[in-house]
Amino acid sequence: MTAAPRALIPAPLLILTAAVLWGLLGILGKQAQAAGIAPLEVAFWRAALAGGLYALHTAVIRAPLPRGRDLLVTAVFGVAGVSVFYGSYQLAVRAGGASLASVLLYTAPAFVALIGWAAWRERLGRREALAIGGTLGGIGLISLGGGQGVTVSPAALGLGLTAGFTYSLYYIYGRAFFDRYAPPALLAVALPVGAVCLLPFVTFSAKTAPAWGSLIALSFFSTYLAYLAYSAGLRRLNATRASVIASLEPVVAAALAAALFGERPAPLALLGAALVIGAALLLSLQPAEKHPPVE
Repeated sequence: MTAAPRALIPAPLLILTAAVLWGLLGILGKQAQAAGIAPLEVAFWRAALAGGLYALHTAVIRAPLPRGRDLLVTAVFGVAGVSVFYGSYQLAVRAGGASLASVLLYTAPAFVALIGWAAWRERLGRREALAIGGTLGGIGLISLGGGQGVTVSPAALGLGLTAGFTYSLYYIYGRAFFDRYAPPALLAVALPVGAVCLLPFVTFSAKTAPAWGSLIALSFFSTYLAYLAYSAGLRRLNATRASVIASLEPVVAAALAAALFGERPAPLALLGAALVIGAALLLSLQPAEKHPPVE
């Protein structure tokens, strides 16, 4: 009996690749904005280009698209989970910096716990209460800390938390639909819907080759390829280990923001960031939970 062929790429390396690619979201978005592209136009092109890639992927694997009520729910998710999420994240990058936006994105697990408690009366145990408290404490320290190249303002915090909340919807939506349809098929619907809903708020500008390069990299590497790497790794790695590795995402974002844009959060803000990431890990390490499937 012959042994099964070994995977060419180890699962932890796939998850790490996804974390690094997601860590580039704010960096590439800031580069595109520096090239003269408004934040909402960056969000539009990310949704439109990545949506086209998911549509092509869905056609190649011949996965069925959602229909009827499922199609309607997916379209609504496209508005909140793509239009609002992508848009608020890019606006948060402009308002506060790439490192701050990336850290605030990791408030998503705390929002999931609160939504589960409010909508489905899911129990908030000691772990959940500690994580929510840690998240709130971390946001408070970030607000007081600031730092070089980091703007901690009500707008930056509000937009970052909006991104975190809408990112949390991937947990809620994914729990209901990702086992029923191939995720690329769902995203092939949600992302184009999100792009169309962003259109009324977009003023298109002329783009240089580097600007297009940032937009394409944001769509292909940090959206489409990152999800494929994460989902492939998750098939061969338990969700707990995957969540730990994926939590390197804001660390990557902060390191690159410091190197490329001079963003250096103050020690108090770094402590706050550690609390937010630690709270996300505390919730994500529960056996029943998974890291959001795609950003």
